[in-house]
Amino acid sequence: MFSNPTNNPGPVSRLWGTLAFRLAAGYTLAGLLLVFLATASLYLVLVSELEKSTDLFLADKVNVLRTMLRERPDDWDALREEVELESAARQYEHFYICLLDEGNKPLLMTPGMADQLDLLQFASRTQNHPDRAIGMTGRRGLAFRVTTTSAPVGSPAVRAYTIQVAVDVSQKAALLARYRFWFWVILLATLALFPLFGYRIARQGIRPVEEMATTARHISSTNLRERILPEGYPFELASLASTFNQMLDRLEESFERISRFSADIAHDLRTPVNNIRGEAEVALARARSAEEYRDVIESCLEEAVRLSDLIGDLLFLARAESPLAHLRRERVDVGELLGGVREYYEASAADGGVSLTTAIADEPVIAELDRTLLQRAVGNLVSNALAHTPPGGAVVLRMGVDSFGVDYSDTDLSRPDSSAIRIEVSDTGVGIPPESLPKVFDRFFRVDSSRAQASGSTGLGLAIVQSIMLLHGGKAEISSQPGQGTRVTLRMPVCV
Repeated sequence: MFSNPTNNPGPVSRLWGTLAFRLAAGYTLAGLLLVFLATASLYLVLVSELEKSTDLFLADKVNVLRTMLRERPDDWDALREEVELESAARQYEHFYICLLDEGNKPLLMTPGMADQLDLLQFASRTQNHPDRAIGMTGRRGLAFRVTTTSAPVGSPAVRAYTIQVAVDVSQKAALLARYRFWFWVILLATLALFPLFGYRIARQGIRPVEEMATTARHISSTNLRERILPEGYPFELASLASTFNQMLDRLEESFERISRFSADIAHDLRTPVNNIRGEAEVALARARSAEEYRDVIESCLEEAVRLSDLIGDLLFLARAESPLAHLRRERVDVGELLGGVREYYEASAADGGVSLTTAIADEPVIAELDRTLLQRAVGNLVSNALAHTPPGGAVVLRMGVDSFGVDYSDTDLSRPDSSAIRIEVSDTGVGIPPESLPKVFDRFFRVDSSRAQASGSTGLGLAIVQSIMLLHGGKAEISSQPGQGTRVTLRMPVCV
């Protein structure tokens, strides 16, 4: 069999798949774009300023000549000095002036102007753009800015001359060429250096992520004690590390709970199965009377019921955690429901010498609830209270409605426009130690394992109660004092 080459990514694909490479590529592109925009903007500003400077120089020369022609039209010596002599004194930025009469015949011209510029082209290029500076290339390839304007002679004007002015801007063009050269040098240097620095920065930035990944690789079901040390990390990654550590704490606690659950469930299932097996083996060891067979069958039936109840509780908890779990809501008189629970357990309470009473408001409280589930929750609480209350004690069922605006943590009861049903089951029993209170709603948790196993408790009763409350959008709370009793409070929103 030949492997499919498309399933094996090449070096480029593997490199592109790394976060460091993608970050470095992003840094490079962003840096290159930023440098390009910055240098290009500076270049455009420089071009604009140089053209503006040249155009102001041209406008100044034109203004001087206009003033002289208007105020001193017969002073040819001054005109000749301005047109023919001043430019010769300049070493770098030469300018050329041509003064034309009404017939476009040259009156005065800067020496060398005809050698540098094609005067016919000059006239045709500026004919349609009077009083405006434009670019033009001279005979020798030099760059010029040229302009043409009309100037009245005398005051009042008796005629009008044409002034042609050209400025050699080749030095400025060379400056721009050098700028463009360094512009490309900077871009190439950016393209060469930014990937190196970007990759180094990216590697340094994702180092905490790699450390987290290394820690995560060391974690298994048998090793949940690894933790990430967030000291020195950036705030965002330190927060991620803390969240990761909290997740590991929860996982470790869950695995420990599952481990305890496995041991408990194995024991709880093995005991009745062994009892059934033992009873059956004894019964089959020799011939028995009908009465003896009946006792064996009854004993096996009791163990089977215990197994069935345990499996039923586990299935209920599994369904309650399913996102598809839903309630069969109906209008329920909560006081009447509590009265029915009291009547059901009244005989058991009497046998144990415990007083079972209800304290219910006179006005009925009607709510849309799942009657069967609520009966089961309250029944579990009453059964627990009776099992842990010694003779002569009391169990009381209370019911009320909390006022608006009561905050009940993160459930729907925190809405300021909702009221909540409150059901309390309190007893005067042995109580629960403070260190055990946070765990009483955990599955298979038993405060006293020996007593719980003797009574047949599976440790699922309070976990089922909490699941039922969560399905109703509420929650269960517990408070207890050892030797004084326990009180469990159920709160859920009124949905009528």
